[in-house]
Amino acid sequence: MPLAGKAHNVAVDTPYFSSLEELDAWAREPKRKLEGILEFIPRSSSDEPQCHGKLLVCHDYKGGYTESPSALSYTFNFWSSCDTFVYFSHHRVTVPPPGWITAAHRQGVKILGTLIFEPGGEGDCLRLLVGNLPRSVNGPAKSHVASTSLPLSPHYARLLAELARQRGFDGYLLNFECPLHGGPEQTRTLAAWITVLQSEILARVGSHGQAIWYDSVVFTGQLAWQDRLNSLNLPFFLSSSGIFSNYTWPRDFPFLSVQYFYSLDSALTGNAPNSQPHVSKKSLQDIYMGIDVWGRGSHGGGGFGSYKAITHIAPESLGLSVALFGPAWTWESEQDKPGWNWDKWWEYDSKLWVGPVSGEVEVPESPRKKGEPECPHGPFLPIASFFPRNSPPDPFDLPLHTTFSPGVGHAWFVDGTRVFQSTDGWTDIDKQCTVGDMVWPRPVLEWEGEGRDDPLPEALSSICFDDAWNGGSSLRFKLSCAGSETEEAAFRCVWLPVQSLAFQPGRRYEANFIYKLESNPDTVDVDIGLSVKLVSQDANLKDPLQITPLTIVDTDLPDGWTKLCIEFTMSDGQELPPSVTGAVGMVIAIVAQDPSQTIDISILAGQLNIYPCSPTESAPHIPVILWADYTSSQSPKDSASPSGTLTWEIAASFPPLDNLTITSPEDPVSAWKVHPSNRWFPTFLYFNVYALRYSAEGKVGQPEEAVWVGTTGLDGVKHGFVIVPENLPFWNADMVNGKVKVRFFVQGVTDRGQVLRWEHCVFVDGELVIGRA
Repeated sequence: MPLAGKAHNVAVDTPYFSSLEELDAWAREPKRKLEGILEFIPRSSSDEPQCHGKLLVCHDYKGGYTESPSALSYTFNFWSSCDTFVYFSHHRVTVPPPGWITAAHRQGVKILGTLIFEPGGEGDCLRLLVGNLPRSVNGPAKSHVASTSLPLSPHYARLLAELARQRGFDGYLLNFECPLHGGPEQTRTLAAWITVLQSEILARVGSHGQAIWYDSVVFTGQLAWQDRLNSLNLPFFLSSSGIFSNYTWPRDFPFLSVQYFYSLDSALTGNAPNSQPHVSKKSLQDIYMGIDVWGRGSHGGGGFGSYKAITHIAPESLGLSVALFGPAWTWESEQDKPGWNWDKWWEYDSKLWVGPVSGEVEVPESPRKKGEPECPHGPFLPIASFFPRNSPPDPFDLPLHTTFSPGVGHAWFVDGTRVFQSTDGWTDIDKQCTVGDMVWPRPVLEWEGEGRDDPLPEALSSICFDDAWNGGSSLRFKLSCAGSETEEAAFRCVWLPVQSLAFQPGRRYEANFIYKLESNPDTVDVDIGLSVKLVSQDANLKDPLQITPLTIVDTDLPDGWTKLCIEFTMSDGQELPPSVTGAVGMVIAIVAQDPSQTIDISILAGQLNIYPCSPTESAPHIPVILWADYTSSQSPKDSASPSGTLTWEIAASFPPLDNLTITSPEDPVSAWKVHPSNRWFPTFLYFNVYALRYSAEGKVGQPEEAVWVGTTGLDGVKHGFVIVPENLPFWNADMVNGKVKVRFFVQGVTDRGQVLRWEHCVFVDGELVIGRA
């Protein structure tokens, strides 16, 4: 998939750092905050008990930084079960790529980088604590008695926190897997340094920032994995946000961790009135028991046996959390097998996370360690079954946008039109959206209305790459209604929930849904509506939603797509929690002329957007792109590779002013209809970029004739796009020296899913220099 090229300023935009010296070099250069990355917005408070354990997922796909924009790569899609995601690699400082940060934040999930010291990293371990020492001759102003204490410098704590702020991620996993030869003196300083790091992260990143300690070095300085919380790693647990235990624990270690935690003085864990203010309060949720999906020493053998280990961790009953390492096992362990493809991976990965579409999951026997007693377990349970389903942030705070994209595809669509096709596929995590957290492994239908007990239709869900509204995919639903001779079978109406939703009573929301009725028999009429329902068993919350279908039901969209719009709100007059959980989905009405025949229906869900309703008294504004600029450049090493950079600015356009009716300084009204808000300015998800070459006669066509060359988002730059040869459809490597004049068009896509009309977009002309330097 043609996408923006990588930035060239290595000191500022390097994806990771191999040493602390490289981090210092980065700090010496001018820095800018990456504004194209979505900021973290927390999820609404859940109805689930606060003592329920959490899930941390530690990604290690082929060592990290191996996603290819021009091939199908591994993506993580089950964010609703996850609280924290760690982007892991074996570089000294791992910075999560911009697309991964946006994808996690879109779901309300915190994402951490990694600070790692492996064998050979002892020197940097010491440098981390004492800071970046000067090269000049220096010393104490007056001689003093030598101290045995290792000095503690905040230098790298500040740099790491500033790096997280600048790149938009939320903290670090601290992985010290080399011995600290300074012994307790060094580890005491390290524990203190962690508190400084955490303080800096909270100050620069926000109150959600984290510094998680991986169970490795103990207080003596030895590398000695403990597989649980105990006195040997306690100082690091108390100084950090939490501890990620090693994976090789026997089945009684989770319970021993609980016992040990409860034996601690509450003042030490920050839970007593006299606790020091700098101490981070600790709970059982801050103990993450590690599980290796690859099975290296993990109870249950990893893979589909991972549930056995989670059963002992017992997030729901004990309250311990889970740290799951290496979930890309589903890809890496299968990719070399005959017949393997993305669809088979999706089935395999979904089976691990949410269970199979049908049938049982065969779990291989895991070898027992020497002396380990037999540990019987029940049948397979998917990982998601151990954790509450967490909805994305309230759409009032972060508009929900999804094209049901897993972040990969074979084509690209703009308003139902295919503008790009790839043979090998593409990966762009920045474009990943929720894939519908209520439809896997298959949709759960309910009769719309009461009083029916006949069998429900069968329903299946799948990702469709062949047709989409925007982006690279849509969500396909196949419904099969068995033939029936009963009178009521002529009319069937079912509720199909698609996506969970957290929202606040009293707020007004608008929801837009774009779908296509892909196929159904000629003798069947199908009517589809959009609805929101509460997901609650509380009898007092029955039918408190007020849903208003809007007059906008647009059936005049390209290629058979239809748009539905509703407004909904919930009365806040009764005793309700500050946030409630609902589901947005389809009400599907099926009328059959001959209900005795089997009815098969296929529906594509193309796009779903939910956002706060605009105040009716507020004057509408139109988001526009104000201007664009093009800067040409040429690589001295390879003059056959022209390049340039597009930049642009956005704006808002307001309607003409009507009669200004202010007659007195005391009039209690505004001169024009306006509703003060920090959300009125246009917000864009990404921008489509197109190119059109000038003819030999110096003429150029209209934007509808231009060819799509890529989208923004890959490099975290908000309003910029790097032009590279592979992006240009008219580029030919055999072109002779000279210049090619090109008109570029920039088209915005808003956070409400709206693709700007061409009259609200801009063009910019640029010359591509061809020739050898």
